[in-house]
Amino acid sequence: MTDLTLAPFEADRLDELVGMWRACFEFGVGVKDPNPIAEQRQAFLDRVLPNNALRMALRGDELVGFVAASPGSVDQLHVRVGCHRQGIGTQLLDWAKAQSTGSLWLYTFDRNRRAQAFYEHHGFVILERGFEPTWQLDDIKYGWSTAGRRSA
Repeated sequence: MTDLTLAPFEADRLDELVGMWRACFEFGVGVKDPNPIAEQRQAFLDRVLPNNALRMALRGDELVGFVAASPGSVDQLHVRVGCHRQGIGTQLLDWAKAQSTGSLWLYTFDRNRRAQAFYEHHGFVILERGFEPTWQLDDIKYGWSTAGRRSA
């Protein structure tokens, strides 16, 4: 990994970020998103951005990932398709952990084995299994804490 910078969200990169978010989701979950990209863009502006701190992972000027997290949870963490296993996700997750209250929770889909392995490698444990009604897919709630205990 070379010269990775974590930077605050820049509004002029919105379309690029949302496009990457969609591609990462489709790759990780194996589902084609049938919704218009404009709806995902609006969801980002209405739900993700106002409720989370956001960091973009930049390699030079290339957007290679992002994380949206609050002090208690990780809402989104995505690494550009083709850029996995280069430490990008680790740096983004480390940032989320550092700005947390000492514990975090997050959801991932059961079929996203790459994400499960990543989070478990970084100390997250399964808290519960459930079902996400929008996508009609099984999901997993993970928790992490500085004390190494289960957290909700």
